[in-house]
Amino acid sequence: MTPLETVNEFIRRIEARDVAAAVELVSEDCEYDNVPMGKVFGRDAILGGLGPFVSVCDEVEWKVFREAENGHLVFNERFDRFGNNGKWIEVPVTGVWEVHDGLITLWRDYFDLATYRNQA
Repeated sequence: MTPLETVNEFIRRIEARDVAAAVELVSEDCEYDNVPMGKVFGRDAILGGLGPFVSVCDEVEWKVFREAENGHLVFNERFDRFGNNGKWIEVPVTGVWEVHDGLITLWRDYFDLATYRNQA
């Protein structure tokens, strides 16, 4: 897969609420920087942080509006939606990704934490 295809497959697996399958696409030492909330490193940390959050959702949608690939770098502009019991949390996100040898080595999301908290 190209870097863009890898990122899009990762997103598809998140939308399927299969975080364990999604983290198979990240390197063992991947840096996940959820910018307003902090960084974690590695598959286990990403699974431990994202897994419980996604597991309580009935639905997850990450609508990508714009995306670009340049070598091993991928950028996307998204609208992330997390649904639970008929209520949605919706957050505009900009993602920066690095993919090497078919694995995501950096995943950095920029979003406004107040937008999330006001809906949570």
